[in-house]
Amino acid sequence: MSAPSSRRSFALPADFPVALDQGTSLWSGGRVAAGGAPWKVVRLAEAARPHLAALRRAGGRGLADPSPVGRALARQLLDHGLARPVPAPRPGPHDVTVVIPAFGRADELERCLAAIAGVPAIVVDDGSPDPGPLRRAAAAHGARLVRHARNRGPAAARNTGLRLVETPFAAFVDSDCRPRDGWLDILIPHFDDPRVAAVAPRVLPRPGDLRLLARYEAVRSALDMGGRPALVRPGGRLGFVPTATLLVRVAALAGDPFDEEMRLGEDVDFVWRLGDRGWNVRYEPAAQVTHTPRLHPVGWARRRHEYGTSAADLARRHPGRLAPARPSLWNLAVLGLLARGHPVPAVACGGLAAALLARRLARLPAGPELAVTIVAKGVVADAAGLGHALRREWWPVGLLALAGCGRRTRSGGLARAAAAAMVTPIALEWLRERPAVDPARYLVLRLAEDVAYGSGVAVAAVRARSAAPLRPDVRLPEALSSLRRNGWTRARLGRGAR
Repeated sequence: MSAPSSRRSFALPADFPVALDQGTSLWSGGRVAAGGAPWKVVRLAEAARPHLAALRRAGGRGLADPSPVGRALARQLLDHGLARPVPAPRPGPHDVTVVIPAFGRADELERCLAAIAGVPAIVVDDGSPDPGPLRRAAAAHGARLVRHARNRGPAAARNTGLRLVETPFAAFVDSDCRPRDGWLDILIPHFDDPRVAAVAPRVLPRPGDLRLLARYEAVRSALDMGGRPALVRPGGRLGFVPTATLLVRVAALAGDPFDEEMRLGEDVDFVWRLGDRGWNVRYEPAAQVTHTPRLHPVGWARRRHEYGTSAADLARRHPGRLAPARPSLWNLAVLGLLARGHPVPAVACGGLAAALLARRLARLPAGPELAVTIVAKGVVADAAGLGHALRREWWPVGLLALAGCGRRTRSGGLARAAAAAMVTPIALEWLRERPAVDPARYLVLRLAEDVAYGSGVAVAAVRARSAAPLRPDVRLPEALSSLRRNGWTRARLGRGAR
């Protein structure tokens, strides 16, 4: 994959609108901003404040500020994940070629090709045992067909198709996916930002099935990244997007961009390497795609398990990014005291952490309430992160905690605290999503999904003889470098603009 040529090439068009991200908060009259991907605190230059105020007034509809300072500020806000683009949809035709990796399932390919009618398509038959049905489906829809003599995996199929693309943009679409009308009209305008290399739509399961797993998948599909737009970046709110459907800028990809040694997780690796080379990847849920989910219980669990087995390969290629939890030592102390039934010392510990953080943030024009907010959010986030790990990578410990909740002992108190960290996020999720599944069965399916994935991680770790996918990354309170890892950066947005 190639890297952007220079910072000058990143300049935004004068008519490119942006809006402050939903997760961005402003402090001290707009002189300090918190949020982004990954989360950080930044100081805003005085010259940028009027332009930021205009962005706040514009709200979700966004604003295209053509002034040099406004464009420079928008560029920096977008790159930090503090703002999101809001370009208007643009009617086609668009200079796009669709690449479809396929292995059997000609009926799915038929539906996929019908959904993208009018867009040039390349179908890569990845060694299907019976090539005839795929060949006939491609011919019926005017798609070009190429064939691998043997099955080489989705990464190789995408690379093969990409080599044949002659348009500026390529869309990778799995054969079981069906883009909805207008998908390209929504995604293409994002590439007016010259730093964007890829944009992913929202992938939703096919509606209409009333079986239990189908109702669960409607709100918990592994391919559905949710309803909020995002900058996709490790450590951010959205750390990756699947390539089940992904629109890419061909000029950003050199050679064979997908790692053909990976049968699973190749999409995560692809997206992370794009970011490592200076490109931005965005998620745009306004564009939607439907896919056919696996609804047989065994197949559903096996697929989650298979996803987990990619962890060791990803951990080897991207050291440090696959840690199941990244708690702060301060937050662990607070949570440990609370779990032991000592709320007063826990509050004192949190207060001390906030006081030390306030000293380190003294250069910023923000009061101590910012430090208190950061510490409080950090404690809640780390509790949720530990609960997540106890449900997935550390699921044997998590299940023991759930089993030991009823004990009236000190260990029972720890078990109840661990169980609360595991179950509370699921309860809040159920209340937020209101799925057509009762709370008890939703909880069971959610735990089963996480255990299936976590068991895959454990199997991969054993095979690779590496504990990296299972080992937490505990952040130690070591002066400024540690604080920066917790989310503070000295960057002053809006500087350098003329």
